[in-house]
Amino acid sequence: MNWNMKNRYRAFRRGWGVYYCEDTQTRKQESLATTDKQEALRLVHAKNEGEHHPAFSLQLARVYWKAGDAAAASRTWQFVMDEIIKTKHDNTRHRWGTAIKDHAFDSIRDRVILETSAEHFLHVLEEGTVSTNLYLRRIHNFALDMSWLPWPVVPKKQWPPVQFGEKRAITFDEHQAIIARERNPERKAFYELAWHIGASQTDIALLEAENIDRQQRVISYTRKKTGESASLVSLFEGGAGSRPSHRVPPTMPRAGYRGSHSPLISLCVGGASQGCRLPRTVRPGRPWAQ
Repeated sequence: MNWNMKNRYRAFRRGWGVYYCEDTQTRKQESLATTDKQEALRLVHAKNEGEHHPAFSLQLARVYWKAGDAAAASRTWQFVMDEIIKTKHDNTRHRWGTAIKDHAFDSIRDRVILETSAEHFLHVLEEGTVSTNLYLRRIHNFALDMSWLPWPVVPKKQWPPVQFGEKRAITFDEHQAIIARERNPERKAFYELAWHIGASQTDIALLEAENIDRQQRVISYTRKKTGESASLVSLFEGGAGSRPSHRVPPTMPRAGYRGSHSPLISLCVGGASQGCRLPRTVRPGRPWAQ
């Protein structure tokens, strides 16, 4: 260290034997948590070295970190993503599995965590979408919580804000275009039922034939998301084309897609949107529901 350069930090000993560090600019003092003079001088020397040569200090910190964690030199962001998925279950696990396939993550998948800079993350955010922003934050925070990352790659206040696009309901003309294009009778019935009752796609997929009272023209079901009961009355008073529930056979155990319904719903809705060139902010089959 260049001794001609004035040091910002100095060490001193309190009466009870513990060494402290003082910032000569702000006069702030903090304990070094040691009674050993050589250890105190070494810690203060490291602070001053970091003040004079910040780039060298960062590299030195990485060397120490790697020395304390043998896997740190080879741990990549793909490893972090894989470990996150192991902690998830059911639909959450499926969503994470889909999210990490985002091509925007390709530039950091094989990058060592300790060799990641803010520029790398900003590039991912520029290439990605709102979903990329959300999941990259979670991946970053998971690595911090697991002590695989010694410091934030991007400070919390510097993350680009999450800005969701404006959403709107599907129009009748767009709904008719989907119905006209669809050749699969089950999917067509699914879309028509979604249009008429406005329930969520999952709730429609889980409907049973017993949920439909044809005589009273009532559909009753329990919302999967909230657990609340819902009843829809007199929704089928139009012509034959506006009575989708009549197309569900009385002996059919389910009106939609039971079991692995989530991937099928994504396939149906995604196919309908792409086939009819609907904006990404439009959700087919839900004209007015919450």
